[in-house]
Amino acid sequence: MNLYYDSEFTGLHQASTLISIALIADDGREFYAEFSDYNREQCDEWIKQNVLNHTRWLQDPEAKTGSWNEEALTCSYGYSEQNRRALTHWLAHYDQIEIWADCLAWDWVLFCQLFGGALNLPKQIHYMPMDLATLFRIKGLDPDTPREAFVALQAEQKHNSLWDAKVAKACFEKLMND
Repeated sequence: MNLYYDSEFTGLHQASTLISIALIADDGREFYAEFSDYNREQCDEWIKQNVLNHTRWLQDPEAKTGSWNEEALTCSYGYSEQNRRALTHWLAHYDQIEIWADCLAWDWVLFCQLFGGALNLPKQIHYMPMDLATLFRIKGLDPDTPREAFVALQAEQKHNSLWDAKVAKACFEKLMND
């Protein structure tokens, strides 16, 4: 099963922490989590304006932590450990998983860190993630091609991990079918 992954995090540095993650499966199931324990001190103005403003619960002081389903979407809000447990449960629906992400150098490290390192990933996840930027290049396209424009989507929720994972899935499907 292909899963299309995206995350938002506190910056491009070694101590970065997750703000949100999302995975979209080929079968239509979705997972989205926001992390209440991200390091707020690491958030610059750009992250506050472009990432935090697009979260569902982090900006709501009355948001309740927990995990729940909204049709095909599994949601989780809370500390990293709670989100990891919810994600592990969600991933258990799949026997073999290949992760695809846009430009995943930072995303993948933080994904692995959520599980305590790459050697602790759930066994059904292939150890080698795939990235769309490379696939763009292989297909003879500029890896910096604006993704929403490539798949003719409006960029209304850019820098929300759920939206970005949906865009990644749409890009993969178009690249593989052209």
